Amino acid sequence: MTSIHPQQIFAKSILLADGWQENVLLEHDSNGVITKIKPQTEKPANFSGKVIDGAVIPGMVNNHSHAFQWAMAGLGEVSGEASGSSKDSFWTWRKAMYGFVENIEPEDLNHIASALYMQMLKAGYTSVGEFHYLHHDKNAGFYENPAEMSMQIFEAGKNSGIDVTLLPVFYRYSGFGAQAPNDGQKRFIHSQDDYGHLLEQVHLLSSEYNQSYGIAPHSLRAVDKSDLEFAVKALRSHSETAPVHIHIAEQTKEVDDCVSHYGQRPVEWLYDNLSPDDKWCLIHATHLTDGEVKSIAESKAVVSICTTTEANLGDGFFPVLDYKAQGGRWSVGSDSHISVNAIEELRWLEYQQRLREHSRTVLVDGANSSTGHWLWTQAAQGGAQSLQQPVGQIGVGYKANLVELNLNSMTFVGKSQQQLLDAFIFNHQFVNDAIASVWVRGQKVVEHGEHASQGIIEQNFKTSLGRLQTS
Repeated sequence: MTSIHPQQIFAKSILLADGWQENVLLEHDSNGVITKIKPQTEKPANFSGKVIDGAVIPGMVNNHSHAFQWAMAGLGEVSGEASGSSKDSFWTWRKAMYGFVENIEPEDLNHIASALYMQMLKAGYTSVGEFHYLHHDKNAGFYENPAEMSMQIFEAGKNSGIDVTLLPVFYRYSGFGAQAPNDGQKRFIHSQDDYGHLLEQVHLLSSEYNQSYGIAPHSLRAVDKSDLEFAVKALRSHSETAPVHIHIAEQTKEVDDCVSHYGQRPVEWLYDNLSPDDKWCLIHATHLTDGEVKSIAESKAVVSICTTTEANLGDGFFPVLDYKAQGGRWSVGSDSHISVNAIEELRWLEYQQRLREHSRTVLVDGANSSTGHWLWTQAAQGGAQSLQQPVGQIGVGYKANLVELNLNSMTFVGKSQQQLLDAFIFNHQFVNDAIASVWVRGQKVVEHGEHASQGIIEQNFKTSLGRLQTS
């Protein structure tokens, strides 16, 4: 509902869809949605709104998160085998993850996710897609409230102030051919009926918390065709536009196993059987043929590129340059949260392509264009599509999710307005130094590197991690 008295923000310098503008008056309603933009105007007399002195850019979207994994970031950097003789990989890392997740209680998930989302906000992320698969208690039983863990994610969003799109994971099997789940997966598993009931509850919770949701069939190895069809149908009974996210073609083993079982590669099989469209988001997709790149681009689906996690796990490179040439849509996520830094995701993405092409400024619009501008705006807009949310740019009908750059930072000394995003992504090393404030739905949640609720969030996180380390 629109407020009778719209709230106002006066930005001295702001990046709108058509470029940088000076002295811009924004008005937004009670839900933080922008209702009016007046560029090149004078600040009204007796102005009672908020003034932003630095340069304002759209908040970034983190469209792929497994919140609980942030608490174990750095714990998987040892050989996956006791002997050290075996080649380490995603599959050995996964064993460590299963061991860590065993003891997480609902309160712990709340504390971990709240702290993670606080860090995201401080790094310039204002929206998150939570690919959430920790559902059950330690014995694989349902909590008294089967959506208990989903509720804790929404609570963490409330505690931190970030925009959350909850993507409850549908997970049935441990591998292709309906292989029985292993013990490490016991807290993730749902039947079709149970997942349908969970989705109904998430639908209600999303309204209660004023947040959004979609679905996340985990992967082609974790669900079969009937499960995928069921999940999409169940989602569409609640919403025609809510997003569908799925891990796909992440590891070479997954590709090989899919070919062995289905006789097709993962993306090939998915497009022949489910026909993904612009409401779908394919996570990773690091192992593709030229034909698969073309299929994704033509479908208008979004690919989520999680550069730091893909590098950490040794999974591979997404062929973003080939994909870009075909108009493909993409976004970024921090996934396992080995890094919670939008700048790192984008910087590494560009550098991967430079190494591949033996060239510089690869991901640009054309001659004399800004690499940083293209990376930031494309990732934010692709992320918005992947969550089906009005975010990712600053305009009428979009949420006032804003990042204020600190023009007093040494990062920006001597830089023109057109060079700010290049300096932001490629020059500085300390996120909080370059970011003056962060706003979600028109409300300031971070100022001078500090979150409004930082003290209690940090204390709760330390309490939970202390317990988990001794359990």
